[in-house]
Amino acid sequence: MGAEKKWLYALFCAAFVSFLIFLSCISGFSSSYYAFSLQRRFATPVNHGPGHPPAFAYYISGGGGDSDRIFRLLLAVYHPRNRYLLHIGTDGSEEERWKLGMLVKSVPVIQAFGNVDVVGKPDPVTYMGSTNIAAMLRAVSILLKVDGGWDWFVNLSASDYPLITQDDLSHVLLSVSRDMNFIDHTSDLGWKEGQRVKPIVVDPGLYLARKTQIFYATEKRPMPEAFKIFTGSPWVVLSRPFLEFCVFGWDNLPRTLLMYFTNAVLSQEVYFHSVVCNSPEFKNTTVNSDMRYMVWDNPPKMEPLFLNTSDYDLMAQSGAAFARQFNKDEAVLDMIDQNILKRSQNRVTPGAWCIGGKNWWMDPCSRWGDVNMLKPGPQVKILGDSVQRLLQDLSSESNQCR
Repeated sequence: MGAEKKWLYALFCAAFVSFLIFLSCISGFSSSYYAFSLQRRFATPVNHGPGHPPAFAYYISGGGGDSDRIFRLLLAVYHPRNRYLLHIGTDGSEEERWKLGMLVKSVPVIQAFGNVDVVGKPDPVTYMGSTNIAAMLRAVSILLKVDGGWDWFVNLSASDYPLITQDDLSHVLLSVSRDMNFIDHTSDLGWKEGQRVKPIVVDPGLYLARKTQIFYATEKRPMPEAFKIFTGSPWVVLSRPFLEFCVFGWDNLPRTLLMYFTNAVLSQEVYFHSVVCNSPEFKNTTVNSDMRYMVWDNPPKMEPLFLNTSDYDLMAQSGAAFARQFNKDEAVLDMIDQNILKRSQNRVTPGAWCIGGKNWWMDPCSRWGDVNMLKPGPQVKILGDSVQRLLQDLSSESNQCR
């Protein structure tokens, strides 16, 4: 075979292999209920369970146009020990989901550890109605199926951002019982009883392909007698045992409450709160905090105020693990990256597992060592003191399900 024919043959083989890879990517994207799932290869062992640092399952969701924000947030909270599920709702395009998947695959450490998935068949998600809690329960189910090692589930939106590194978070919660649930809750419904609980609503997102607002029934329902309703923040850090109870439900309570709250105005503000507080097995596992920093109008509106650079000092000293909400590419996010996370653009947040970057221009996480080691940073004391105060108040009335 001549040199020209050998060159053409090599070119054909390369093109054919690339085409097969492309077809396999498309096939995996369209046929799987979650796409871009990668298998761990050539990675150091990840140890879970007692005696090892806790691991977290992150569900990061957004809508159309949020792929870049979700990817930035993923890099900010990434750690090889954790598991991640990314979701762009039905108002986003398949091209966006494809782009997000390609961004995920472009990160070498994620390729090696295979711990990030992108939902291929999206769910409709509206802030009001029941589609939101349905999407979250689906996310929990997927995360329970694909990874048996995580200890706590954390839900984040594309407008959220961390105020601590994952090494800090794991270090602080290493000494906390892993059946504890960080969930802001109260049975003092106040005005919410008449405006959020008693109204009967239908969420068209359950049966229509397009995004549609909820509509109200003409009559209201009385308060239930079989269980007590609790309400609070929709942003949670929930334990694996409690979520297994919600999904696998050896008791009928989780399903009963899910059916009841299907017709609630904001089911994500009442479902987990009511399940945990009505369950004899879990009602004493609550820490009355969502671990978030938020600033509200007075009186509060549906969502907290957007944060900016003027909020940085209070945020950094708040003892919260996460903050919301932020505009896209808000300057204060760069301040958090630089001062707290020590994260460069388009790179994951460094941790004790990063052993590369001997030169200033190299990514410190381009090489990795023992991913089961932790290296707490300067924010760990602030977060640790905050969690200790919360745990010291466990026996107080404000912290219990009353």
